Amino acid sequence: MPDKYLNFAALERNERRNIDFCVRSRDLGSRIAVIAPHGGKIEPGTSEVAIAIAGANLSFYAFEGRKPMGNRVLHITSTRFDEPTCLALIATAERVIAIHGEKSEDEVVFLGGLDKVGRTRMRNVIRREGFCVKTHTRRSLQGIGISNICNRGNAQTGIQVELSNGLRRSFFRSLSANGRNEHKPKLREFASAVREALGY
Repeated sequence: MPDKYLNFAALERNERRNIDFCVRSRDLGSRIAVIAPHGGKIEPGTSEVAIAIAGANLSFYAFEGRKPMGNRVLHITSTRFDEPTCLALIATAERVIAIHGEKSEDEVVFLGGLDKVGRTRMRNVIRREGFCVKTHTRRSLQGIGISNICNRGNAQTGIQVELSNGLRRSFFRSLSANGRNEHKPKLREFASAVREALGY
């Protein structure tokens, strides 16, 4: 399904800030920024995972859908994502870790992005902790475009973390708005493994 909006300016003209969508950001000036550009009800669970990974010492950003339904219209693909707060945050970060949601029901982490060294380290650490890690067969979900938001930090290499629907569901009571308030231990285990891979 193609995006309704090709950029944030078009979205903002037609959607209501803090009603249909919201922006959450915490700029700590850290060398790594953890972002969820399709958070809230767009790709449920990605905001919460990004927050858990960021912890107390990494910069965090989320663009979140808040509509009662139909939040897919708020999706701006990663190669065109240009919400100003996000761009300002990642401009001061060396690397970006972008958390996304993928539709499959198997519990899988699909790693991508141009940071090959960081990606390999992350794959090894989270596999050691029992998580299934793969490279997505769809090139568009591999995060390898230079314009992908995960590759727009200062180093121009980052990591795209695509979490399957099945894996995200295992992190929470459910993927509903209320269900995501109740975290399962598996979320903490995953976030800790990612932080270890990032050197935190």
